[in-house]
Amino acid sequence: MNAGDGLRTDILVIGAGQAGLATAHSLAGAGLQFLIVDSAVAVGDSWRKRYESLTLFTPRSISALPGMPLVGDPDGYATKDEFADYLARYANRNSVQVIGSTRIVRLVKVGRFFEAFTDAGRVVTCQSVIVATGSFSSPRIPVLPGRLPSTVKQMHVADFQDTGDVPAGTVLVVGDGASGRDMAVTLTGSHRVLMSGGRKRKLLPERILGRSIWWWLKTFGLLRASPNSLIGRRMRREDPFPGRGNDDAALIRKGVMLKDRLVELDDDNAIFQDGSREPIRSVIWATGYVDDFGWIEIDGATDGKGASVHREGISSIDGLYFVGRPWQRNRASGLIAGVGEDAIFVVNAIRRRGGK
Repeated sequence: MNAGDGLRTDILVIGAGQAGLATAHSLAGAGLQFLIVDSAVAVGDSWRKRYESLTLFTPRSISALPGMPLVGDPDGYATKDEFADYLARYANRNSVQVIGSTRIVRLVKVGRFFEAFTDAGRVVTCQSVIVATGSFSSPRIPVLPGRLPSTVKQMHVADFQDTGDVPAGTVLVVGDGASGRDMAVTLTGSHRVLMSGGRKRKLLPERILGRSIWWWLKTFGLLRASPNSLIGRRMRREDPFPGRGNDDAALIRKGVMLKDRLVELDDDNAIFQDGSREPIRSVIWATGYVDDFGWIEIDGATDGKGASVHREGISSIDGLYFVGRPWQRNRASGLIAGVGEDAIFVVNAIRRRGGK
């Protein structure tokens, strides 16, 4: 932001990742005036800073934003740097001017206007706000009985870059979702790896009858399953995802030792639900993220615990919207595959409201 104590705009978009850029594309197409801010220095940095072996969860064929293909093998998975560069090109191609290094730390509503306060002490005044900050705001680390000594290094997967971050010796990966399985495989070449799971996982095959599982999910409409539909409720409960060669049997073949749920920490020992214990030198928490919308200081905008409150991205607060939330409208909402349609849905709601 330049000189002056603040800025005024019709619509403020908070976040310039895939959700924010898809929203900007839709706003520009509707001829609406907006400003987009992001805490990162450059577009794509949120992806560049993640662990080196990361690839997209979905194939290129369904991982492009509106109006610009993601070039490459359509059934292949883009690397995190490839996608970061794609986002930067997308912003440039669509002439989206992002105000970077700008974190919104407080959002209030005064009359019919919103006031967004930045970490630099400036204020953006607007009539509508679209929160597009993504699903990875605050790493979640569960609270367990006991504690680990300082000699045991702990980190969340959000802070992991490569195997050099992890001390020699036994490493425990807590969490058996997609990221946890990635971590376990990445570390097998340099460490003794334990992976602690939780609920029983439903892993899907990567290909069925020669086609990507994502082709089948899209063809049969499962990506459009709404959160409260019968299939949507089941998918939310079981949270199935493609194994991509990281199913339990494959992990065991690669040298990963699978363990029950972690229930306690005792000095440098991890204690599991089956009563077994293992001495460890480090822990990587692949235990997901929690919402942190405490900076939205508007009654009714959050549930009091930091989670957003909305219906299909539209808040009960007049002029406040969300894009990029998991299960916002359907299964695809929390994926790159769904942000384009969700952005259009929200922008259409803004247009019906009067364009501001």
